[in-house]
Amino acid sequence: MITKLVSDFHLSPLVCRTMNIGKLQRFEPVINRSRINTSGFGDKPLWFRPFTVIKVAEKPSGYGLVEDETLAQKKIELYQALEEINRGIFGIPSGKKLEIESLVKQLESKNPTPEPTLELDKVDGCWRLVYSTISILGSRRTKLGLREFISLGDFFQTIDKAKNKAVNVVKFNAKGLTMLSGELTIEASFKIASKTRVDITFEKSTITPDQLMNVFRKNYDILLGIFNPEGWLEITYVDENMRIGRDDKGNIFVLERFDDNSNS
Repeated sequence: MITKLVSDFHLSPLVCRTMNIGKLQRFEPVINRSRINTSGFGDKPLWFRPFTVIKVAEKPSGYGLVEDETLAQKKIELYQALEEINRGIFGIPSGKKLEIESLVKQLESKNPTPEPTLELDKVDGCWRLVYSTISILGSRRTKLGLREFISLGDFFQTIDKAKNKAVNVVKFNAKGLTMLSGELTIEASFKIASKTRVDITFEKSTITPDQLMNVFRKNYDILLGIFNPEGWLEITYVDENMRIGRDDKGNIFVLERFDDNSNS
């Protein structure tokens, strides 16, 4: 029997402020009190949204070891593991990658929404990427100027369930005589393929402003090849504030719900 302990637990909204993770100490016996200080590309803090904490009932004696860790604890552990890795976009040590993927699998096994395409209201809205196994390494990173000249900002995804549309926005800053800010926008449509999977079709892409397009024009095919979402996506976990997916290329994506009004 599952006992619901806490419902609609609220913390600070997702804005650029600092949160002491010690406030969540009540959910685990021992916790690192260091602050979660970055979400990756844009060096903005990670935040937690409302979620339900569940306690697993004890099994009869002799049943075996019973895992007594809550869903909330696993999310905290995952956010801690994601500290200071720039969302994994420029590569991470193999041990760290294994740690993150283990936590992802544990969350997926506790997915509170086992048939997400039948509950698209939980997927609808704006999300910000906090981790991906997609990486930009070696010559691709050099050609795109992502070592010194170009810095990679936040990655947002907005899902419009009414129109079956997904819009991905990747922020960039280019250094020069003046700082140039811009973004790559990729629009796609999706259709439900199963209770957990959607098929995604690329529609169009744009880079604004024109000066940023001039920077990327020579290697635009490389840029689009990295961020083009076409294919299928399996939604393996979704709740009020976190979504996890796996695509047909073997990539993992972890996103947190974001306030659309702050995405500007």
